[in-house]
Amino acid sequence: MSHEHNRRLNVRVAVLTASDRSSRGEREDLSGLEIIKIVSEAGWTVVSHTIVADDKEMLKKEMIRLSDTLKANLILTTGGTGLAPRDYTPDATLEVIDRVVPGLAEAMRRESIKKTPHAMLSRAVSGTRGSTLIVNLPGSPRAVRECLNVILPAIPHAVDLLGGGVFDCASPNP
Repeated sequence: MSHEHNRRLNVRVAVLTASDRSSRGEREDLSGLEIIKIVSEAGWTVVSHTIVADDKEMLKKEMIRLSDTLKANLILTTGGTGLAPRDYTPDATLEVIDRVVPGLAEAMRRESIKKTPHAMLSRAVSGTRGSTLIVNLPGSPRAVRECLNVILPAIPHAVDLLGGGVFDCASPNP
């Protein structure tokens, strides 16, 4: 996979991990670190890496801060996308976004289901808040890698569109 276009556009990425145990320092945030590795290899800039407990209000507050104050182009969350009682990440995301971008989450589930039927249980969502794209990724490093590799090629164009840099999607690329 070529990351040539990805390197031309400096995507400002915020990584947000939802984990009770990692927020208490009881477990290393391996999934967040995996996201940082992948986006750094794509030539993007990580502007924030935060870990919060599995708490809907805390997640909402942090997503709003990362979008509205920090002005991240892309917020990648990890964790809290399943059916466990404290999996609130999709719910928090839906409450802070302006528009849903279902294709990203659909593409991730489509790829993940090839590896495990448990992918059907993912409630991950993606959407926009102002000029920020927010994408929920799963909680395991392996699943983060698989899902991020699926959507990575679409991210620069999404960031261009959200930033007002693309006006005619039908025109050939320069």
